[in-house]
Amino acid sequence: MHHTLHEQVPMHINVSLDNMWFKLQSIELVRDGRIEQQLIESYVLIIVKSGVGCLTMDLDEYPLRQDAIHIALPGQTLGVTLQDEDELELYVIKFEVCWDSVSHPTFPLVGEIPIYPKAQTVLLCDLMYSYCRSEQPVERFRGQSAFLELLYWIIKNIRMLPELDSRTALESTKAYIESHYNESITIEQLARMAKISPKYYVDLFKKTYGKSAMDYVTEVRVNYAKQFMVQSDARLRDIAHQVGYNDEFYFSRKFKKEVGVSPTAYMKNRRRKIVAYSSPILGQLLALKMIPYAAPLHPKWTAYYHKMYRTDIPLHLSAYRFNEDWESNIEALIQAEPDVVISSDELQAVEKEKLRQVAPIFYISAQDKNWREQLQLTGQLLGAGQEADTWLLNYDRKVTHARGRLLQELKDDTILIMSIFKQSYHLAPARGMRDVLFQDLQLQSPAGVDPTVCNQSISLEQLAGFDVDRILLNVCQEPESLNHWQSLQTSSLWQNLKAVRRNCVYMISSDPWREYSAYAIGRMVDDLLKLVYGHRTN
Repeated sequence: MHHTLHEQVPMHINVSLDNMWFKLQSIELVRDGRIEQQLIESYVLIIVKSGVGCLTMDLDEYPLRQDAIHIALPGQTLGVTLQDEDELELYVIKFEVCWDSVSHPTFPLVGEIPIYPKAQTVLLCDLMYSYCRSEQPVERFRGQSAFLELLYWIIKNIRMLPELDSRTALESTKAYIESHYNESITIEQLARMAKISPKYYVDLFKKTYGKSAMDYVTEVRVNYAKQFMVQSDARLRDIAHQVGYNDEFYFSRKFKKEVGVSPTAYMKNRRRKIVAYSSPILGQLLALKMIPYAAPLHPKWTAYYHKMYRTDIPLHLSAYRFNEDWESNIEALIQAEPDVVISSDELQAVEKEKLRQVAPIFYISAQDKNWREQLQLTGQLLGAGQEADTWLLNYDRKVTHARGRLLQELKDDTILIMSIFKQSYHLAPARGMRDVLFQDLQLQSPAGVDPTVCNQSISLEQLAGFDVDRILLNVCQEPESLNHWQSLQTSSLWQNLKAVRRNCVYMISSDPWREYSAYAIGRMVDDLLKLVYGHRTN
């Protein structure tokens, strides 16, 4: 059976934009395709110019491609990642929506919107980008009309679903895998559903999702098996049958290959319902090789943990804006009936009182103890003191090795770590930054900077006076900070900094650099080595 392309006939959809006014705020061409997870305060339209990638909006993930556009709403979080060596260019368009009337109807274009790919769409983006970068006010004004024309073209070219094209059919087979994982599934069966040949289906699935279809079947089955394993009466044979394997020994081999430990060892570790009530506690548990039953997970505020452990942690607590939804978290924990809760002690009194009703709770002091002491105390509470000692021993070896490598590369260079929040600048805004750079790795800070002080506020003029060789920079991923960072890069004061002239400014993300836990500290060392050795000076 050969793949055939079907002629696509536009089917128009009625989208009511009556009484709405639109104002273009900005348009950015992201050439490397990556966008760090950030909180947005305006409407955001994302259009792919070329390539493929993955968009995360709040907790939902979408494949990025040219046959769909995506619109996010104010208050959502979004970020874009690539798969392996994929390339991606995309336009990020921020705009406002205003209403003529007192009643505000719902904005009709939200989330993923399938469209018929048209050269005109990207052409309008190219023109708008050119207009908005013009030095002539009348040309920048013209960008507004190009934006309205773009909205018109999007609405005129919306695809009605379901479609018969192979890409949409491919997505339907992926959804079929997710809902029929406990049944026998073959490539031939999936290819028939997509109405394409098995060979073309195999190639298209791998190209679209970065893994083979059968590897995805295994991944889905193993993830469901992990969920069943937390039940106290679960038996391995029953779990294997529940996720589509008739042979429990074959299931065990597949599970160990996928997870790294046997199902029996995994179940033993998971039967105790431990709650990591804050992300630093999750970082301490992972260093102890313990995966909790519940923990705060979010694509922005706990990006790494969400990506790596969301399928391993059954109960996802909200991490939105750092524990803003604590009341709903406690309600979820009451229903889950955990065995023990471990938390940092930086909670409101009313929150602590509510937590007492959930399970026995242990607080780890965030201020009185450093991360090493916090790790050892957590280990003692959970009977994993030996694991804590082993982790610290391995970390000290890692630091000794990293210190030697950095000394070879940096020589006598001085280094600063700083953040931009809104329009202010701070040196070493988090404890972990100071501990890793200036205590463990013993890097040199410039004259006039006290490396033992955290979160020191400075001006741009003071920064210029330090004459620092290298800067690690963390920009808060929210609109005011990002806008200030964009304008700062064009200022003469910034451009004349020694580190900027040498092209030695390294961008670092809040995760892991703002988290204070053993696991995050270890990741900081790895991240620094990657930044320095992947960035060569002339």
